[in-house]
Amino acid sequence: MATTARTSAATRSPQAAEIGKLLDLIRQRNIQVVDVKFCDLPGTWQHFSIPAGTLDETMIREGLGFDGSSIRGFQAINESDMLLLPDVSTAFVDPVLEVPTLSLTCDIYDPLTLEPYSRDPRFIAFKAEEYLRTTGIATTSCWGPEAEFFIFNSVRFDQNAHEAYYHIDAEEGAWNAGRNGGTPNLGHRPRHKEGYFPVPPADRLQDVRSKIMLALIQAGIPVEVQHHEVATAGQAEIDFRFGTLVQTADRLMAYKYVVKNVCHSLGLTATFMPKPLFGDNGSGMHVHQSLWKNDVPLFYDEAGYALLSETARHYIGGLIAHAPALLAICAPTTNSYRRLVPGFEAPVNLMYSARNRSAICRIPTYSSSPKARRIEFRAPDPTANPYLAFSALLMAGLDGIQRKLEPPAPIDEDLYELHDERKASIRTVPGSLAEAVAALEADHDFLLAGDVFTPDVVETWITMKRSRDIAPIGMRPHPYEFFLYYDA
Repeated sequence: MATTARTSAATRSPQAAEIGKLLDLIRQRNIQVVDVKFCDLPGTWQHFSIPAGTLDETMIREGLGFDGSSIRGFQAINESDMLLLPDVSTAFVDPVLEVPTLSLTCDIYDPLTLEPYSRDPRFIAFKAEEYLRTTGIATTSCWGPEAEFFIFNSVRFDQNAHEAYYHIDAEEGAWNAGRNGGTPNLGHRPRHKEGYFPVPPADRLQDVRSKIMLALIQAGIPVEVQHHEVATAGQAEIDFRFGTLVQTADRLMAYKYVVKNVCHSLGLTATFMPKPLFGDNGSGMHVHQSLWKNDVPLFYDEAGYALLSETARHYIGGLIAHAPALLAICAPTTNSYRRLVPGFEAPVNLMYSARNRSAICRIPTYSSSPKARRIEFRAPDPTANPYLAFSALLMAGLDGIQRKLEPPAPIDEDLYELHDERKASIRTVPGSLAEAVAALEADHDFLLAGDVFTPDVVETWITMKRSRDIAPIGMRPHPYEFFLYYDA
């Protein structure tokens, strides 16, 4: 299996005709700069640019060198040289830059062995797709993330030896209802938890989201809907059409890039941080997923609960069984667990339901079509690396199918209103990143199947989370601790 996956990824070499079309596009659109991008292990795009006139077939096939030791989660300084090979199928004309620029997403290779790099998140995602096919369970997985975000007018934050603070402001924020400054206060702001679907002027960001939506369409991302989300102060959601695993992860990287840059160009700041505001809804990334065998959807059964097949039920069983470990990858920041608390539509309960939004797995019921039957895993947030998160979810679901894991029985009542023995029997998600990382350390064999995730990736991820996230937060005084303890 490992050899098959490596070979499949290593032979994703573009045809001469594909390269010709790319070079023609550069000429036709008067492209002056080619921007090559790749994803680091935490999930952030990195890039550098070359003059468009220097890009040719040889460079596309032989790659461009870079220093891997300067990238988070990658190489040591004594083995730093690495190669980027552009994937010509990912090309789009950048909709946010002033200079005509073509964007290309790249795969990462070892220049000595010419093999794909084990810690390249995109390579891991390709291996997950290949592993799915070799299981014989399905030929394709489909993915549809709903990545929420906030749009603020300003943000200030700092942390040093003698102070720690953040300050957010948003013209739309409910806390500005009583503001009396140099400009008239025009009112019309969504109250806390009342931002879902109000029309302007309460929704002050309609045009901003529309500009983002149009820029996404220019970048080749098929947008389906944009709207205000539940929280005050500019929480937003823009959804795009589902696609295959790697395709959707590529789109999500471009989505976050476009959102941030369109807002920046308008004098605004966008964040995908899960919980920037206290006392209001946080930003999640509900991940819709389904399996298909050729053109046949595998999650549908007209006789099943919520029209789910046995395959879908076992897939859910895998997601719930491995949920604590999955969250170390799918909700990968300490801030993620400020969102995963009861009371805010937070998906903290390890069970599934046709409509209950506090369940970690929800089954959307908007359509009874077999093609629309899918699972919505609600715990992830948009700080996740999409290549790793989608791959981990797929591996957990496949493990559930292969082992015929049964999830807990579904509950459709409001879980916060339950007070019987069923309430006590419902397990919940980890309460902190430290708990989730410990769960991943204890439960990751399912990720190693087919050499999709390799031990060095899992070990590096665990070490990185403990050293760069958990320990630094744990060592620093929290501002609220002064309120609680200063007079002790």
